Amino acid sequence: MLDHLFAVDLTAHLLRHDFVQQALIAAALLGLVAGLIGPFIVLRQMSFAVHGSSELSLTGAAFALLAGFDVGVGALVGSALAAALFGVLGQRARERDSAIGVVLAFGLGLAVLFIHLYPGRTGTSFALLTGQIVGVGYAGLAMLAAVCVLVIAVLGCCYRPLLFATVDPDVAAARGVPVRALGIVFAALVGVVAAQAVQIVGALLVMSLLITPAAAAARVVTAPALAIATSVLFAEVAAVGGIVLSLAPGVPVSVFVAAISFVIYLFCWMLGKYRVARH
Repeated sequence: MLDHLFAVDLTAHLLRHDFVQQALIAAALLGLVAGLIGPFIVLRQMSFAVHGSSELSLTGAAFALLAGFDVGVGALVGSALAAALFGVLGQRARERDSAIGVVLAFGLGLAVLFIHLYPGRTGTSFALLTGQIVGVGYAGLAMLAAVCVLVIAVLGCCYRPLLFATVDPDVAAARGVPVRALGIVFAALVGVVAAQAVQIVGALLVMSLLITPAAAAARVVTAPALAIATSVLFAEVAAVGGIVLSLAPGVPVSVFVAAISFVIYLFCWMLGKYRVARH
């Protein structure tokens, strides 16, 4: 496998195939949307909520697989409902973590049951955990593009109040900002994005795109707009680079996405420490 990792000719050959090009487009779209909402997730301390949304999307996808309908729809429904539920049950980190823990445990148990009952190929159900980006077709690309438009539209309309409610929710509420409503909307948005990410990088490694690039950006920049732009850049490098590196060895793309994200975070962490030491 290590020999194939650096097989440039094989990688170049595979890049000519339509399904690989579709996968690259899907990765680029997912990197964009993950990079846009990632900084808000980090600022709102919703990393555990992202994990919960991804696991609940796994529940919805596993049920869809067992019932015989579209897995993407099942993941979307499960994740969006879970994220909305998290937003309703708790706004503060302590309340939210308790609610997520309860719902996550129940949903994960159901996912295990549905996967166990699935009579088809083991690889199909395993892909729900590790992702299967090469299986993204035109319908999946259209859905992902629609999610990108939705995220851009919501952030474009609510950027300032959402940022205010994220940084200082108490003062924002006193100023008349609908903090709770924004929390529910954003939680549902996170759920929709997590559902799309599950199909590409798998339920186990969703945080490698939704959390790690944004956390890395927060280590090197402080301005909100610049942090978002940097987060998008890091997420794109991880998503697209992960696909390119995974082509020749033939391993799940999530492995390289997680590895690239971690290396980026490690570099930014060391850079941040170096800056602090200099001052």
